[in-house]
Amino acid sequence: MKKEVKDTIISELGRKISEYPHFYLVDITGLNAEATSNLRRKCFKKEIKMVVVKNTLLHKAFEASDVDFEPLYDCLVGSTAVMFSNIANDPAKLLNEYKKEGIPSLKAAYAEESFYVGADKLDELAALKSKNEVIAEIVALLQSPTKNVVSALQSGANTIHGVLKTLGERAE
Repeated sequence: MKKEVKDTIISELGRKISEYPHFYLVDITGLNAEATSNLRRKCFKKEIKMVVVKNTLLHKAFEASDVDFEPLYDCLVGSTAVMFSNIANDPAKLLNEYKKEGIPSLKAAYAEESFYVGADKLDELAALKSKNEVIAEIVALLQSPTKNVVSALQSGANTIHGVLKTLGERAE
């Protein structure tokens, strides 16, 4: 491969690393063409960008980055694909579908500005909540007391109304 091509690939990887806040390093050894194509289709549906890379070029892209990716350097062996995502737990959920076969398997991940090294971290990554999920939970928690107050006032009003109506209808 010519040096110009390598430099282009390194700069493109560097751009993706800075563009996407989360990425996973995945071992794709043992995937045939059909399985790789199916994985790419699933990634596309979940808006995950999957790129098969040379480890040395990815290492150089890491070194050129502003973030220190040194904890990931030891994972750059064998066949590596990088899954770039805007939502931290989407790639983990996708990889969980393949957990029984063991291919592809997680090597490491950079999610929520933290490093996760090893396949055993997959469940932890899948349990991470996305920004939208956290916002939805906060909104639900904030709405809960208001709903309880309104509900109590409405039920109390019906109860008082019923008592007054019964007293008014009672023969004297």
